[in-house]
Amino acid sequence: MTVTIGRRELLAALGGAAAGWPLVARAQQPGKPPTIGFLGTDASVWRPWTAAFVGRLRELGWIEAIEYRWLEGRLDRVAEIAAEFVHLKVDCIVTNGDAVPTIKKATSVIPIVFAIANDPVGGGLVASLARPGGNVTGLSGQATDLAAKRLELLREVVPRLRRLAIMLNVDYPSAVLEMGEVQAAARALGIEVAPLEIRRAEDVAPAFDMLKAQADALYVVVDTLVSANRTRIITFALGARLPTIWNTRGFVQAGGLMSYGPNFLDLFRSTAGLVDKILRGAKPGDLPVEQPTKFELVINLTTAKALRLTIPESFLARADEVIE
Repeated sequence: MTVTIGRRELLAALGGAAAGWPLVARAQQPGKPPTIGFLGTDASVWRPWTAAFVGRLRELGWIEAIEYRWLEGRLDRVAEIAAEFVHLKVDCIVTNGDAVPTIKKATSVIPIVFAIANDPVGGGLVASLARPGGNVTGLSGQATDLAAKRLELLREVVPRLRRLAIMLNVDYPSAVLEMGEVQAAARALGIEVAPLEIRRAEDVAPAFDMLKAQADALYVVVDTLVSANRTRIITFALGARLPTIWNTRGFVQAGGLMSYGPNFLDLFRSTAGLVDKILRGAKPGDLPVEQPTKFELVINLTTAKALRLTIPESFLARADEVIE
């Protein structure tokens, strides 16, 4: 469904259900307003990020039509939705890094902007950060660059850390790269690593069963599959008394212990800036992949208490957000 609305109606819509979000096209611009195909994983999880994206577009003067599509755990729908966007002849597609390879197979013409990608070059999304090439550009989450930092922070909270479990979707190339960085950092610190490999939702429970609670903490490599199963993963981790570290605050709000990574609101605002440039005529392949500029450390004290962890005051003082 496509709807074009004004500012007052837009603000009202943002306060309502995500499934009903309409949006955006250039005010008083002659001809057909541009349409954005927006593919996200989960409407409720993405709600604040989508609002940040929409808000920045409005600041840039756009009131366009957005075609929202949500996977809601159905990872197999990416190809179907990509084909739908091509049929609708959208002017730009906004999504996350996981979906880009499949969407690229559907179109080499429609600009694709990823709001977040773990490792755009290592994952094969772009040729280089400076010159992406083709019809793709976006924002890097610097997941591999931040892996060692996350592990250091985790060890501050779990000083007894000797064996680290890593959960990842092994079918996602960037996740495998990030795991490699975590393993290298763990070896340097004398920490043993136990990979928990998953490929589908049904693999989550057996992965925890294989671990048999023989780990001191869990590093979660986030992708679409993991995001779709975050409640299940957090529940199993709490049951196994495993402190968890993630890449963004949403997982900590849901019950994970802590996160360190880019500020996703800022990433989605920057995504809107790239879309603005493309709608004004820039070629995505000429727009450098942007790096995050704001990072945040978040910890959930309620989860810490459930795990019987005492968080050092010095750590809490450095946290950008403490959830109680």
